[in-house]
Amino acid sequence: MLQVSVEDTEIRPGEAHRWYLVPVSGDGPPVVRRMAGYNQAKHFTVAQHARSLNEPVRSYVAATFEITGPVDLDALEDALLHLVRRHEVLRAYYEPLGEDLSCEILAPGEVALKHVESGRLEAPRVGAHLHQAFREVETLSWPLIAMGAVVRDDSATVWFSCDHLVTDGLSTAIAVNDIAGAYRALTAGEALTHVEAGSYLEFSRSQRRRNQDLHADDPRLDYWRDFIRRSGGLFPRFPLDLGTEPGRLYAPVTTTERLLDAPGVEAFEAACRARGGRLSMGLLAALATAVRAEGGPAVYRGLVPVNERGRGVYEQSMGWFINTLPIEFAVGRAEEFADTLAAAQTAYAHMQAHAGPHFVQAWRLLAPAEYARLHYWPHAVNFYSYIDFRRMPGAAHHAGQRARMHVWVSGCNGILHWFHRTQDGLHVNSIHVDTPQARTTQEALLRTLARTVTTASR
Repeated sequence: MLQVSVEDTEIRPGEAHRWYLVPVSGDGPPVVRRMAGYNQAKHFTVAQHARSLNEPVRSYVAATFEITGPVDLDALEDALLHLVRRHEVLRAYYEPLGEDLSCEILAPGEVALKHVESGRLEAPRVGAHLHQAFREVETLSWPLIAMGAVVRDDSATVWFSCDHLVTDGLSTAIAVNDIAGAYRALTAGEALTHVEAGSYLEFSRSQRRRNQDLHADDPRLDYWRDFIRRSGGLFPRFPLDLGTEPGRLYAPVTTTERLLDAPGVEAFEAACRARGGRLSMGLLAALATAVRAEGGPAVYRGLVPVNERGRGVYEQSMGWFINTLPIEFAVGRAEEFADTLAAAQTAYAHMQAHAGPHFVQAWRLLAPAEYARLHYWPHAVNFYSYIDFRRMPGAAHHAGQRARMHVWVSGCNGILHWFHRTQDGLHVNSIHVDTPQARTTQEALLRTLARTVTTASR
């Protein structure tokens, strides 16, 4: 699965179809109310505050994939409905509760889909049409998922878009697998069995129990406090010049580059293993080395998103199963890559040992009061994310399906890199501010990074 802007994705013309999620009355069980997750509560409260200031920041996490052959629209509708019925986080109505967030969960039988055809899309309107459709999901309204397809005589491009409130990057691959797998079964005449996925909201309840007695002087926050003291704040700054003004949002630029082809990334992985490290940490070490070569510091400090699903009941569940943790380690020159990799590997293990407190709770307890309602990070933040999509459910079908993930924000004040591995190599999807300096910085950094990983592979 490649992460790329939908407007840079080649999608053939066809007939536009939409399926709208609608509630239906029924004689189901009593209404279930639960508290939402920490990430959800923060995201929702921030969206409310941004709207009150008439400064909304919009975003989506979406996907597209191909199905081949004449399309069975009834089966496709059933497959899309299967997705929503399987993951209760998509069926929840979210309601503010002071500075927190609660939700009411609809039973699987209390949701249905309304099918609407909206005419033919011709190139180059397809990408723009999907981008506009993706933007219809909005944090403060329901539903939080939009679904549709561009249908042709011999194939279709299926799509869905979610607000971040109910999804993360790994959820996107899970959802593609759910829809595509259900469609294959239905068109093969197989009965579609409802396999329940672990509840993200139940996961959130357990997470809240673990964090409920956390306080500002709690020893469990010592790791965070030490990091804040050394970095100068909760949000570690991206150390290279982007040509931005404080307090301002900029239009985003989205690009996707392939850093290494499949043999190249295999060679880099082997080099990392020979030095006692994993590929993900080798890539982080290479990025830190490249940042230093471009004028950054000899100590890397950044934030790392960590998947908390585990290998149990939540492994194939949709939701925002991400904690965000700080990491720091010494960075050498390019010829000292082995030492930097060892430092990154040690730092990651140290970080994982202090992963109990949630980022939102650390933010609430340790950040200055003026940061409480930020609807975007206070400055360009150093951020590293890596996903190996080859390990996700349905990965064997990704290439044939032309599976794509699309992440978009309406405005930004820094630079974000999402590194991801697919069957054909190692890629980086980037969103950065649209300034001349940011373009120069980004291009130079990626050139240096590519040179660093290639040299390390040798």
